[in-house]
Amino acid sequence: MADLVIGLDTFGDVPVDSTGAPVSHAVAIRQVVEEAVLADQLGVDVIALGEHHRPEYSISTPETVLAGIATRTSEIKLASGVTVLSSDDPVRVFQRFATVDALSGGRAEVILGRGSFTESFPLFGYDLSDYDVLFEEKLDLFVKLLDEKPVTWSGTTRPALSDASVFPRTESGRLNTWVGVGGSPQSVVRTARYGLPLMLAIIGGPADRFAPYIDLYKRAAEQLGTVAHPVGMHSPGFVADTDEEAKELFYPAYKAQRDRIGALRGWPPLRRSEFDAEIEHGSLYVGSPDTVGRRIGAAVKTLGVGRFDMIYTAGAQSIGARMRNVELFGEKVMPMVREIAS
Repeated sequence: MADLVIGLDTFGDVPVDSTGAPVSHAVAIRQVVEEAVLADQLGVDVIALGEHHRPEYSISTPETVLAGIATRTSEIKLASGVTVLSSDDPVRVFQRFATVDALSGGRAEVILGRGSFTESFPLFGYDLSDYDVLFEEKLDLFVKLLDEKPVTWSGTTRPALSDASVFPRTESGRLNTWVGVGGSPQSVVRTARYGLPLMLAIIGGPADRFAPYIDLYKRAAEQLGTVAHPVGMHSPGFVADTDEEAKELFYPAYKAQRDRIGALRGWPPLRRSEFDAEIEHGSLYVGSPDTVGRRIGAAVKTLGVGRFDMIYTAGAQSIGARMRNVELFGEKVMPMVREIAS
């Protein structure tokens, strides 16, 4: 698969320094920039930054950090992963990413989603009871903005627009836009209806269980008369020099994060046996370059996806381990994945 796109994804998790102490949000943001610069030098295709509004994550405005990365890189595509469109304004989102696109010479991508966390809704004055209509209406407006022509639109979630022009416009005439989906059939069909590329968040269980969603996307696009683009997937992972080292570096921080989120959602604490099972048969790509490369390659080949983004941070790993992770991913994992998937 010569045109396979391989990327890295981070939420800007706050890492720890050499003493084991958490760094500040400011240091964490600068660290993400350094990791993106290294990824660019190693030929990684994409860096995607997620939007969160929680203390353990440093990135609340992906496009601001991407703008900083744009000025220090030359080839890597700059994406969100995801932008929570429901609690933002579509016009402003378009303007901000069009600005990143200008700064980067056309390398910006936006992945729009409803978000798996809800902190942004009360923070920006939105009612969670409007969760579905907010995304539906705002996605509808955003798709109209992609034509980069005067827009007339009306809905219930923001003021109407009448023949409104939005600037800046992109040099290419079209901002590269995806929709991130966590596994809802309705969301898959909606993405197909708008003719947008689909990014699947596969964060638990075997990847092949998502094959029906890819088939649904293709069938829906055919029936609706839209384009079925190559599907992308993103999943968590971590690379170190050996399998054991990767597991021991990754597990404590991953468990702490997973249990903290799980307590809010009614999940039981993560057991080590579950963690090991996810690595063996599920959607955790943790291990040596050989192990991770083979497992990602197999998932890509099984699902026939055109893009794989690895969420390479999960909890408070050390800065050194994170940089080594990026280095091994670019130098060793990516070539193996391309060879297996070709």
